[in-house]
Amino acid sequence: MRGVGIFLVIAMAAGLVAWQQGWRLPAAWNPWAVLDVKAPPNLLTPYKLSRLQDDPRLCEQALATSTLRYSKQADSAPDVACPLHNVVRVQGSGVRLSSSFLASCPVAVAFALFERHGLQPAAQRAFGQAVVQVDHLGSFACRNVYGRKEGRRSQHASANALDIAGFRLADGQRIEVLRDWPGEGVKAKFLREVQAGGCDSFNTVLGPDYNAAHRNHFHLDMGFWQICR
Repeated sequence: MRGVGIFLVIAMAAGLVAWQQGWRLPAAWNPWAVLDVKAPPNLLTPYKLSRLQDDPRLCEQALATSTLRYSKQADSAPDVACPLHNVVRVQGSGVRLSSSFLASCPVAVAFALFERHGLQPAAQRAFGQAVVQVDHLGSFACRNVYGRKEGRRSQHASANALDIAGFRLADGQRIEVLRDWPGEGVKAKFLREVQAGGCDSFNTVLGPDYNAAHRNHFHLDMGFWQICR
């Protein structure tokens, strides 16, 4: 985190000097440019995703660069137990979903990045075909962090997380985290590559090796901490 922060400061300072001299940074390396889902993630992607949280207009601009199908959702009342702000209902993209899910804007855009740059390339390398459906366990749940009756809210409490349990390929094959993560087979290797690809788009990615609570899914969120386990 510290190294990324130093890089961002240097990049912003260099960009400001260059801007004043008439040179323009490529959009992918311009911290203030709209995040383009078609461009592969880089060191500026976490910062660009963080800017979407409190800026619905910027969120719409980023989503417009993706193939995501979604509907905007009204903000909830601020006095409810788990208020939702700047969320969309994701209905699909290049893949079907086992069901639609609520997502904070950063999670929606991160999912689009993950599907395009992480999931589908991994499927082509492993199986020579596309993933056509993502099976998930949900996103929004008004609760605390797992195992805590009191204290810090889970990222799920603000629809800032998604739990993915498996995938379906074009030929009908199913890959399930619970069943296929163990071992060294092609499906296990695919799942490990998918998890690594998720870490390029989401801030936190937790899988079966993290703890028993995640034995059957990948937890993907856009919280503050950058963790890939």
